[in-house]
Amino acid sequence: MSNPDHSFPLNANTSIPAVGYGTYLISNEDAQAAVSTAIGIGYRHIDTASGYQNESEVGAGIREGLKNTNQTRDNIFVTTKLWPGNPAWGDAPKTGAETLVECDASLSRLGLDYVDLYLIHAPYGGDLRLEQWEALLDIQKAGKARAVGVSNFNQQHLDEIKETGLAMPDANQIELHPWSQKPDLVAYMLANDIAPIAYSSLVPLSTWRIEDGQGSAKTDEMKADGGAFRGMAAKYNVTEAQFLLRWGVQKGYAVLPKSLNPNRMRQNLDLFSFEIDAADMNQIVTMDRGDGVAWMTGDPSK
Repeated sequence: MSNPDHSFPLNANTSIPAVGYGTYLISNEDAQAAVSTAIGIGYRHIDTASGYQNESEVGAGIREGLKNTNQTRDNIFVTTKLWPGNPAWGDAPKTGAETLVECDASLSRLGLDYVDLYLIHAPYGGDLRLEQWEALLDIQKAGKARAVGVSNFNQQHLDEIKETGLAMPDANQIELHPWSQKPDLVAYMLANDIAPIAYSSLVPLSTWRIEDGQGSAKTDEMKADGGAFRGMAAKYNVTEAQFLLRWGVQKGYAVLPKSLNPNRMRQNLDLFSFEIDAADMNQIVTMDRGDGVAWMTGDPSK
């Protein structure tokens, strides 16, 4: 596992490496080679999901990467996610029993006996949300996930779990970057020992999701302001991406950069040779723009 100084605790037995390799929007054609390359470069944390429809290829990349680097399964941290269903898309929410089956299906696709972290991808389970969460706790007890959590949950969704007296999630993977800092939600999570994991850390870059079909919800103002962090990054002689990712890990969030370019992969992993000073961190606090753009959970009652 990576240097313990570069990881964050999820529970008494499990820590998550501070920098993971994200696989969202990586095609099946590219996923195996990309993941294998990432492991060869030094990534020890791979993030995927049933909903990404690339688990089989990611699993093949993990096996290839471990073989090429002479490492064993316990040297890599793997996250995948339950797709809970979404009634708005005509996709019925999964029951607890279906959640157990789907976890086994993910493990089969990945070619793994367990994952290090299993998440509910979104709070779309409605009346079955708590049943899905209970199933994740059972998955953890069965040793099929070392840690369990959620993604895209807001405070109301987390309170729903808390009010039942069930164990709280180990983590909540949410959009976090200087333009979407979610201070109230993060404070609630930290007060309840829920580790924040950041995705879409690079939203402020002008190049974020510019290809067709990538679902960017950035406003024209945001697109025009894509160079907002260029000067800050130059001060530390790093790329804007490194600066934004360093902000996340400096806040205590694991980050999940994605690139198919080996040079950028290396840069995105190299976040510990510099530290953002207090003045810049305080300046960034003033740059929050609200809920974010990458994912909208809609009505929390659904």
